[in-house]
Amino acid sequence: MKVLHPLSMIASPSSLSGLKPNSATLWQTSDRIRRSPQNPILTAGDIPYHATLIFNAGVCKFQGRYVMVFRNDFGDADTKTLEGKNLGLAFSTDGISWEVASTPINADPAHPLYGCYDPRLTVIEGRVYLCFARGHCIGGHKDDRGTCGGIAVTDDFENWEVLNVSAPDNRNMVLFPERIDGKLVRLERPFAGYLRPGEPYDIWMSKSPDGRYWGETDLLLTTADISWVNNKIGPAAPPVKTPQGWLTLFHGVDIDPGRKGWGWHGDWTKRYSAGVMLLDLQNPQKIIGICRQPVMVPDPGIPYECSGYRDHVIFPGGMILEDNGEVKIYYGSADTVECLATADVEDLLALCEPL
Repeated sequence: MKVLHPLSMIASPSSLSGLKPNSATLWQTSDRIRRSPQNPILTAGDIPYHATLIFNAGVCKFQGRYVMVFRNDFGDADTKTLEGKNLGLAFSTDGISWEVASTPINADPAHPLYGCYDPRLTVIEGRVYLCFARGHCIGGHKDDRGTCGGIAVTDDFENWEVLNVSAPDNRNMVLFPERIDGKLVRLERPFAGYLRPGEPYDIWMSKSPDGRYWGETDLLLTTADISWVNNKIGPAAPPVKTPQGWLTLFHGVDIDPGRKGWGWHGDWTKRYSAGVMLLDLQNPQKIIGICRQPVMVPDPGIPYECSGYRDHVIFPGGMILEDNGEVKIYYGSADTVECLATADVEDLLALCEPL
């Protein structure tokens, strides 16, 4: 049985229903967060093959290097049309400047990750695990039965083994970087919209002995718990371990039908921001702290966050805690480019008000 946490005292998300992009009450990024002056750190112009939108990357440190697996949606930016998507691979020595591999990871239809997108990377016991989303497949061919989440593992970024693919509809999966009570633990976001109209999607947690078979699924955090959201929430970057608890980013969405002209097609009414919470080390099902405001919000004065395929989107997909206490947060901007922000881990922990 789930142990209830006292987030119910947070204001109802319905209070955000009238927000406009230029509202005086618009949320702002925390002053504890510093955007990199090198932003965006990866764009379509950096890719040595057909690329149009580079975003929602997973990032980890592995064998002395930073590794990024990024989503590439390719097409024609001038005509605002897309043809397909794949996953790209890049390496870095400093986490800022990237050398991109000459070909995508999964361009071959026979590749086990063909059709996968929105990657998240976690190193567990010396191996790199990749969480992904993809359309439901039968015999390797995509059909229209919804979106699945999945997990694959690699030792060299060339050979991949898919361990698990969920039933539709599930996505935004991220793994904790170590076993807890001997089990792998993941956060996920099921979205059975046909059962709950209006996208009030929540964050759930599941556990596994081996990465293949998942169960003990339980609710962790709901949309109604977050005052700055009126649409949906979900996992963002994989959690990082601190002595105080698991520092965990999540994404939250507010929607306003009055927003006009947003995105490539002028019909985008959502805004994606990021929040942070702290989970108990021994029992991550227990939320022990949370920031009552978003920690990252698209800034109308920053073109790369507010102008692109989908305007006003910040989506963290990677978070690295450095030995000096700096936290690197890698995030997709406007579903168009990949960016970096940094913060001190103690500052992020201080934002998570105890419950």
